[in-house]
Amino acid sequence: MDSKSVILVSTGLCVPPYSVSNDELVECFNQYVNEFNQAHQAEIEKGEIEALRESSSEFIVKASGIESRYFFAIDGVLDPKRMVPYIPERSNDEISLQAEKGVEACKDALKRANLEPSDIDMVVLACSNMQRPYPAVSVEIQKELGIEGFAYDMNVACSSATFGLFNAYNAIQSGNVRAALIVNVEICCGHLNFRDRDSHFIFGDVATAFILQREDLVKDKHQGFKVLGTSLFTDFSSAIRNNFGFLNRCDIEKRDDPDKLFIQQGRKVFKEVCPRVGKHITEHLENLSIKPEEVKRFWLHQANLSMNQLITKKVLGRHATEEEAPVILDEFANTSSAGCIIALHQYQDGLKPGDYGVISSFGAGYSVGSVIVEKR
Repeated sequence: MDSKSVILVSTGLCVPPYSVSNDELVECFNQYVNEFNQAHQAEIEKGEIEALRESSSEFIVKASGIESRYFFAIDGVLDPKRMVPYIPERSNDEISLQAEKGVEACKDALKRANLEPSDIDMVVLACSNMQRPYPAVSVEIQKELGIEGFAYDMNVACSSATFGLFNAYNAIQSGNVRAALIVNVEICCGHLNFRDRDSHFIFGDVATAFILQREDLVKDKHQGFKVLGTSLFTDFSSAIRNNFGFLNRCDIEKRDDPDKLFIQQGRKVFKEVCPRVGKHITEHLENLSIKPEEVKRFWLHQANLSMNQLITKKVLGRHATEEEAPVILDEFANTSSAGCIIALHQYQDGLKPGDYGVISSFGAGYSVGSVIVEKR
């Protein structure tokens, strides 16, 4: 076995306790809409403001393919007077919510890999939103697990998992790290505007983790996937944006504007991102002398069903089957950086040694990441 080769040994998953259906979200949203329109009837009739439009479960499924989602906190989300999750602040002596959920996913990944914390040298928390700027939540996760070595946080929005994998892959290939633990904890309910018709349904919460290890240290020669190559791309765009940050307090009048939560220009994103991702994956496969038709599984970022269908069609020249491009967003919704890892976690069975797979994420930035793997 090659000591410079890198194996994606295992994945881990922590599913939140609360599942919320489209119908539940829509009932709350529509009640808010009706109360708003009644309270502002005079302004609406004068044309000073526009009436809000109701949502529907049918609209959500047609627009996204999403049917439900999970949340780590439910209190307040379905209250039309609040529509913000109630997550009590913890003292500095308690483990943070993000670290707590990350540890659960990490323990699952460690157990599946048959590894101990002492086998890990590097921890990366790679996700869209950190609970705090510092100290790094990844270091808190490292401490809770009892891991030596180092840890850091990184954010490339929905592409964070593949970008984190890229860093871990290079760290192992350099000889500085034996094994790395990448964690993706997405508490999306905190940055989702539940009063926005176009996005109130998009996101769900989850925590995932995965482990990369030097091949000569992996005991089971059939375990996991060999990483054949990684490829990243970024191109600045404001079409997907979240302006929340420490500078918000410096302009109090704009502190609670909608752009301090998730906002996007959906049609623009669809039009610009899909061709770029399809081209990126195709070129990455070509660079590794792998034909698209040789790929048995595409574990794609789970943002929108139509996007994934179009991307795989651009790569394959035909529509992908559900087995080739598994979908989890119907149950989990968009879980940002974690979506492609959930798909990998739940749909990695049925592949034979030598089969190729593609892990790909894409999103705000714009950012695109692809990882080509081979089943061992």
